[in-house]
Amino acid sequence: MTRMGARLAALGLTLLLATLPATQAMARQAPEPGKKIVRLGVTQAVDSMSPFLAVRLIASSIHRWTYGYLTVPDPKTLQPSPDLAESWTTSDDKLTWTFKIRDTTWSDGRPVTAQDAVWTFNTVMTVDAAKQANGPAVENFERVTATDDRTLVIKTKKPQASMLENPIPIVPKHVWEKVGDIGAFENDVYPVVGSGPFVVVEHKKDAYVKLKANPGYWQGAPKIDELHVIFYENPEAAIAGLKKGDIDLIGRLDAAQFQSLAGNPDIVQWNTPGRRAAYLQINHGAQTIDNKPVGDGHPALKDPKVRQAIHYAIDKQALVDQVQNGLAVPADGSIVPPMYKDFFWQAEGDDLVTHDAARANRILDEAGYKKGPDGVRTMPDGKRKLEMRFSIHTDTPVEDKLAQYLTGWFKDIGIALSTKKLEPSKFTEETGFTGLFDIAISGWSVNPDPEEILATHLCSRRPTAGGEGGGTESFYCDPAYEKLYQEQLSELDRTKRADIIKQMQKRLYTDAPVIALYYPNNLEGYRKDQITSITSMPEEKGLLYGASGYWPVYSLDAVATPAAGSAGGSSTGLVVGGVAAVVILVAGGFFLARRRRSVADDRE
Repeated sequence: MTRMGARLAALGLTLLLATLPATQAMARQAPEPGKKIVRLGVTQAVDSMSPFLAVRLIASSIHRWTYGYLTVPDPKTLQPSPDLAESWTTSDDKLTWTFKIRDTTWSDGRPVTAQDAVWTFNTVMTVDAAKQANGPAVENFERVTATDDRTLVIKTKKPQASMLENPIPIVPKHVWEKVGDIGAFENDVYPVVGSGPFVVVEHKKDAYVKLKANPGYWQGAPKIDELHVIFYENPEAAIAGLKKGDIDLIGRLDAAQFQSLAGNPDIVQWNTPGRRAAYLQINHGAQTIDNKPVGDGHPALKDPKVRQAIHYAIDKQALVDQVQNGLAVPADGSIVPPMYKDFFWQAEGDDLVTHDAARANRILDEAGYKKGPDGVRTMPDGKRKLEMRFSIHTDTPVEDKLAQYLTGWFKDIGIALSTKKLEPSKFTEETGFTGLFDIAISGWSVNPDPEEILATHLCSRRPTAGGEGGGTESFYCDPAYEKLYQEQLSELDRTKRADIIKQMQKRLYTDAPVIALYYPNNLEGYRKDQITSITSMPEEKGLLYGASGYWPVYSLDAVATPAAGSAGGSSTGLVVGGVAAVVILVAGGFFLARRRRSVADDRE
């Protein structure tokens, strides 16, 4: 950097630090010597600190670390295991579940009781705003009561197979019953009262979340004293922070980012099967929950033959090799990734769609979509060309590269595809509420029980006319799919239920409201000079950050913080993270003051 560039860089940093709000004063203080502090770098901002409202992975993860659930996935098997509910029984008709609530306390010292769970579930059942995060999880609940402080009783309308994998965090009644408007409350009174292994003590929006170990946690306090979640506006800055030692752990990397960590002796590269599916969302005729058309999707996409042809046009292995650098698995299945062996469905025989442009062209020819002189097809009535938009996130090189491949393959079958880049909030609005798209990139992290991701394709998840709703993923509303969903919900035999869930995935695969592209590997990195031990989930080839439970974070152990003022202190990391999230220093010496929202996938 030139001398002038260095001066301007220093000036930019000085000006920024001078304008940091008083609430970040704590972040600039040196940590106490001897503390074990781990700093997690993330590029996805918290959408809400409220467990009733949050849907993003980072927020959901923080809630897993700070609240108790009835049950949690076992770290070895991912099967349901005790948490706040230490045991349970079901009635002979499978409609009544009785849970024995653990004798433990909230982080403020008040006892956890069955009444806390009653208040939590009844709130989600009766308050529309509280349904945003996990509303479908209680749609089958008829009544929730407590016979005493230790006994919770849930009566369901029909048998519910997913009862032991309920995703709703239990909140303290004595805190939340004082909240007026659940939809407006951001749970930003600190320290947050919870019953999990950590307590949120501070949060600066788009900068950091600070958590401290809960000494009263029923399994014992975590090994580390503090966990700091530090937000970066782009992965490159976060990776630079990991290499410098400003942060200790980072996850959800793409292939190029992950490979950039190779050769660093202080960093462990973590590459395991992932819990995500990446797919195309097809606007096959978006409607509101009352079946009123919404949006401006291309009418050709209503035709299953067109969606089928698009599927045959895609070379998924090429996407894995060229876009994901080989660090993914081609999706010869649907929305549940292969890491969940019990529920994963793989197409075979006549069901299997492979890359076959000639077959795609035949399908469109036979359906009456004729190519014009420019090679672009028209609708059978000749009134509109097959010119479609591909919606992606802004500033996401992987999605840009994906668009390039799709554009070429679609051209080969007579569909003109143009790329439409959107900021995350606009992307979510257009693809989930207003229906102003044709084809969009999408993806979701799937829990060990896939019911929630299956529920995102239900009729009931479509938005209202006013743009509100429970979070549709595809505007899908199919009677056959709905029937199968209800069947799996009532089937308590795991093997039989898995068979039904596989039929649901086959329906999505063949009807193609979404088209799965690949299952990205779980790519992470951590500093072995700071983190001395961590257990993945599942323990064999599992995830660290982004796991479907608290175990990896709870199992963390780390090197104690050196004397105050020495390098590597966690509070310094908080400042560095905040700076990286706000400032981009350019070679010319100026910085971009206009902040941009994260381009990370908004979904869980």
